[in-house]
Amino acid sequence: MKNEILSNTAIQGDFDETKVEEDFFVLTYQNLGSSVQTVERHIDNTFIQFHFCNKGHANFQFNNGSYTLKIAKETSLLLYNPQRNLPIHLEIQAESSLISVLISIKKFHALFSEEANYISFLSEDNRDKKYYKDGIISPSVSIVLNQLLNYNLNNSIKNLYFKGKTYELLSLYFNRSGGVNTEQCPFLVDESNVIKIRKAKDIMISRMSEPPSLQELADEIELSLKKLKEGFKQIYGDSVFSFLFDYKMEFARKLIEAGDHNVNEVGLKIGYSTASHFIAAFKKKYGTTPKKYLMSLSS
Repeated sequence: MKNEILSNTAIQGDFDETKVEEDFFVLTYQNLGSSVQTVERHIDNTFIQFHFCNKGHANFQFNNGSYTLKIAKETSLLLYNPQRNLPIHLEIQAESSLISVLISIKKFHALFSEEANYISFLSEDNRDKKYYKDGIISPSVSIVLNQLLNYNLNNSIKNLYFKGKTYELLSLYFNRSGGVNTEQCPFLVDESNVIKIRKAKDIMISRMSEPPSLQELADEIELSLKKLKEGFKQIYGDSVFSFLFDYKMEFARKLIEAGDHNVNEVGLKIGYSTASHFIAAFKKKYGTTPKKYLMSLSS
């Protein structure tokens, strides 16, 4: 059906769909199982699609399965083709999560009309051409994606919350990086250094209970200590250990919510030898103790 998004047709799963405004939708899907799950949804050619893979990976199937396009962890994909419909047929792998934003080209032009020269496919020459763009999800975008996936507020304000977060998501996605002084930030023009910084983040997360020192980390990724500290701050917006602290507290908060471990066990999992040290750290981050936080969830 032309100029209309039809209801989704699920094979094994269903998108969690939120209508932000007319011709503006957010679809979220989390495959928490151990097998591949498939979801389908019709989208006509008047819509632009933004897809963000927050965890794991998924495969888009086009032309009845004759063409496959993979979207991996921490990557995004923009699709637009005014010449033909691009219905969603997704094979979402186990332990994977994905967020999609669907917005009509008419509404999208209205949002970004003053930026038409900056956003290349909105120019007069390009606005009727098909468009494809993939990229890496920035840390700021990742935060918004996690907030959308882990939405835990009253359903009466869900639409308002999703509206604000989706506008924030698009703003961050198209945010210009102008004004960066590459002489002060040499790693920004060196892709190999960026890869090393991302490796450093993965190392700290994987060893969060017994993390290496900054010098040990720099030696392991084969980067100078100065570039490690400057690069990490630029890419993730925080120092290495401040980033790790926030990650550990968020990890601990989710364990507490799951209810499978006591406070002492949670503290040990993230590197605190005593429950009192963990409780103090948790209170510093969230302003309450783990026990009171858990009680607030129950109430």
